[in-house]
Amino acid sequence: MTTTSLTAEPSATLHPRRWAAAAVMMVAALMDLLDVTIVNVAIPSMGRDLGASASALQWTVSAYLLGFAAALIVSGHLGDRYGRRMLFLAGTAGFGVASLACGIAQSPGQLIAARAVQGVMAAVLMPQVLGSFRTLFHGKERGAAFGMYGAVAGFASAIGLLLGGLLTEADLFGWGWRSVFLVNVPVAAVTFAAGLVLVPATKERSAGRPDVLGSLVLAGGLVAIVLPLVQGHSNGWPVWGWFCLAAGLSAVVGLAVVEARRRGAAVPLLPARAFRLPAFSVGVAVQLLFAVGMQGFFLVFAIWLQGGEGYTPMQAGLVTVAFSVGGFLTAPAADAFAVRLGRLVLVAGSLMMAGGFAWVWYAVTQSDATHTGAWPLVPGLVVAGAGLGFLVVPLVNVVLSAVPAELAGGASGIFSTAQQFGGALGAAVIGTVFFEQMTVGGPTDALSTAMPWVVAAFVLCAALCPALPRTAVSQDA
Repeated sequence: MTTTSLTAEPSATLHPRRWAAAAVMMVAALMDLLDVTIVNVAIPSMGRDLGASASALQWTVSAYLLGFAAALIVSGHLGDRYGRRMLFLAGTAGFGVASLACGIAQSPGQLIAARAVQGVMAAVLMPQVLGSFRTLFHGKERGAAFGMYGAVAGFASAIGLLLGGLLTEADLFGWGWRSVFLVNVPVAAVTFAAGLVLVPATKERSAGRPDVLGSLVLAGGLVAIVLPLVQGHSNGWPVWGWFCLAAGLSAVVGLAVVEARRRGAAVPLLPARAFRLPAFSVGVAVQLLFAVGMQGFFLVFAIWLQGGEGYTPMQAGLVTVAFSVGGFLTAPAADAFAVRLGRLVLVAGSLMMAGGFAWVWYAVTQSDATHTGAWPLVPGLVVAGAGLGFLVVPLVNVVLSAVPAELAGGASGIFSTAQQFGGALGAAVIGTVFFEQMTVGGPTDALSTAMPWVVAAFVLCAALCPALPRTAVSQDA
């Protein structure tokens, strides 16, 4: 068992098995990276098997993302202060146990609860991977390690879509959709065992005390915002929902105000200095809107393909891979373009995503057949995916060019939280629009009604991007 203690200082001795440790951590991270997309294709099968309501299907997505968003920042601070190895192992083991609970769930409520725990465990795990990379590697090796992470993260989206369809349709051992969760169990067990031997203990000597109480307030506020949006339709939009929404917004804003005025050792979850920078605040809004449109689209698109058009899970996965192909075409060049062109790249990416999804919307509304063929959808998905590469890949680097170096780590954590919360919000809002219309006009009418919301999210991104910096920091910086 390795107990070597390393810090983030450049003079620290490099760990002899750092690449083996990195490989172990990447396998663990891959479970989360795959889980973001692998579940989308399986959602219709989950709904049929468990008799889940529309709101339950939304919670299957939102619970994971909310758990991730609520625990992400404080987990990073905990790892920095008390040691990343311990939290990495705890997150890996917890993710495996939560995945098992998802796989054996017998009711929508059990599945949603397990998904929330799974999201929290992913949030415990993921910051330790990137934090350890910062400490274990220096110079060109650090760039190579983060490059490996970026490549795996990019491929994970496509692999997850295909794997979700394959596992659901293959029905191994009669498990059906449960396989998309149960596959994590042996992976987590092997990774945990390897992590005990190979992953060293690392932390930051200067790390401040994590704000655990603040993280609980943040978690409660985020849930209070999403809860009435998901449950509103089925409950007839009651008055309590609006009070709950207002309470959630007040909790998040109040936390930011209290942290801005407080003087103490605790590391703020929502650093006021960063939010006072217009570029940072706008960048967070762009990240949130992007996630709203993305997660909302893939939730309703998967349900429409299988529930409305009769696609099998595997066929649905193959169709949506066209989106990932578009991303592969532009992502490698996005950072270099952003260094030279800055926000213009982000504007172009936003408009490409809006245009690509508008193409899909048009193809759906113009089809007279009972089964819409894949080829009319593919061009729009490819264009939208290409826009993703230009928008999201360089977004953080563009924003960080306006953020002081000492705030860069916290700023990156806020961006990740905004992405997860935006995804939960997208599943709630766009999912609600979709399911409300489906009770009236069927799946195709429902998708046609939901798509303007998807397109609008990316149009708003394009409108906000001109307020971002003109250039980006380089990937090396």
